Amino acid sequence: MNILTDYWPLFRDGFLTTIELFLIAGVASLVLGVFGAMLRVSPVPVFRAAGTLYVTVVRNTPLTLVFLFFVFAYPYLDIVEFSYFAAAVVALSVYTSAFICEVVRSGINTVPLGQAEAARALGLTFSQSLAEIILPQALRSVVPPLVSTLIALLKNTTIAAGFSVAEAGRIRSILADDGENQLVGLLWVSLGFIILVMFLTLVQRSLEKRWSVAR
Repeated sequence: MNILTDYWPLFRDGFLTTIELFLIAGVASLVLGVFGAMLRVSPVPVFRAAGTLYVTVVRNTPLTLVFLFFVFAYPYLDIVEFSYFAAAVVALSVYTSAFICEVVRSGINTVPLGQAEAARALGLTFSQSLAEIILPQALRSVVPPLVSTLIALLKNTTIAAGFSVAEAGRIRSILADDGENQLVGLLWVSLGFIILVMFLTLVQRSLEKRWSVAR
């Protein structure tokens, strides 16, 4: 307990930064992922190709390389100047949204084709039928894999510690600099992540009960 009590401000601030990273990147990833899924199922070939290219490139690129690009390479483009925290948010959002895109697309494919045909018969456009009929059903059916992807995002935030973001993944290095027991520190960090993952799991179960889909 000495490590936790003596370094409580370090643990507190580290996990607060981790949660902030997760929440901002999580919302951005959901928005980008849903938009990407819409491109993937679009009747316009150019949009489908763009969505496919994005998912293929990002999913096959290591997250560390995505971080390296936005932290070190992107500033040379001289477009918008990012702080290290903002660069970490962008890197996590871009990377995770590709996986969420495929999760949402799989959910869209589970919606019976007759739903889309009925929407067209009522005079709805593709975007209207997707937003008002298909997506609500698709999102309800993919809660478990969607939450699993968000859990992966939560754990991926630790990579930001290697790029000057003072989040939970950086606690070990600070303890090492002070000559403290790193193993004990890592056990406390692991416990913190376990608690956060358990919370997300409870949210998943709650949503599953509320949005249960009759098969």
